[in-house]
Amino acid sequence: MTIAYDLEKELRLHEQSLAPYATRSSESRGRALDEGECENRSEFQRDRDRVIHSKAFRRLEYKTQVFINHEGDLYRTRLTHSIEVAQIARSISRALGLNEDLTEAIALAHDLGHTAFGHAGQDALNICMRNYGGFEHNLQSLRVVDTLEEKYAQFDGLNLTFETREGILKHCSLKNARSMGLVGERFIQRTQPGLEAQLTNIADEIAYNNHDVDDGLRSGLITIEQLRQVEIFEHQFQQVAEKYPLLNPKRQSNEVIRRIINQLIQDLLQTTRANLSENNIRSAAEVKAMQTMLAAFSPDTKRQNAALKSFLHKNLYQHERVQEMSASAQTVITELFETFFNQPDQLPEKHLRLAQLMREKEGDFGLARVVADYIAGMTDRYALSQHQQLKMS
Repeated sequence: MTIAYDLEKELRLHEQSLAPYATRSSESRGRALDEGECENRSEFQRDRDRVIHSKAFRRLEYKTQVFINHEGDLYRTRLTHSIEVAQIARSISRALGLNEDLTEAIALAHDLGHTAFGHAGQDALNICMRNYGGFEHNLQSLRVVDTLEEKYAQFDGLNLTFETREGILKHCSLKNARSMGLVGERFIQRTQPGLEAQLTNIADEIAYNNHDVDDGLRSGLITIEQLRQVEIFEHQFQQVAEKYPLLNPKRQSNEVIRRIINQLIQDLLQTTRANLSENNIRSAAEVKAMQTMLAAFSPDTKRQNAALKSFLHKNLYQHERVQEMSASAQTVITELFETFFNQPDQLPEKHLRLAQLMREKEGDFGLARVVADYIAGMTDRYALSQHQQLKMS
């Protein structure tokens, strides 16, 4: 006997199980182009699937987190980082009774606009674009899903729901917000996105701080002895050392990092629940109307997490070896931009046609944005390959 799948009933039951302040797909502000309902998925499930099947998502496999891809096979990439963010965010979302599908869609999409070579690449491209509107990977992620992906017959981009797009755009200047329509309104009005977006932003911070600790230890650029000067690490280290005195150093550090992540998640859950209760929040609309974020750490945990972040900045990101990699990466990005901007005929044919069109419409601003889009889409190894080819030509 075949049992028919009743999506409407399934969605109704799912939404009844959510907390009052969760975002519901039935209340979505929709897509820029109405496509009608999907037969077997909610709107946010559809968003998640589109992100996963995008070219930009696949490219994240070969984009740097901290260590450039060829430095080693076990270091995080933007792809593994995005998956880890999604895992943490979904766990938090479920515990709070929020919409896991929306949470996952935002988490998987949040880094789609990141350049090759991590923050070094972004910083270099921003400098190159300083006279042409600048470059910021968060805005670029939205640009990818709104415009740059070329997959569907009906539209450019992925035509995601407003709520997923709002979650991707986690920060934005007032100048940019005024030109971004509905998705920029909250930055003008000083209101907040839904809780799913708020907690995903914090899950991103939890993931990259602690997994950069893991990669930093693996690389040998930082040591457990150094990390023991950081309060949140030392607290968990003492507990692990007492419970497992014979543990080898690698498993010891893994256990400490696991416990730090759990400590941060538990504090986030406790503090967020308290904030919801104190503000008597009863709907997603009330969440968005707030002037401050409801998803948050307690003051003490926020301080401890900031100290860990500060340690990483000083001892890992500013480490001589990482700085050497960053300087080399910035040279590659800068020279690629200068070459393509000054000699557009070096661009691939498709990008050259677009560059010519945009230059006619918007002058150097249009050309520069096409060049930035092309470079931002490159993986580490493709950027290095393109740079080498241009040097040899």
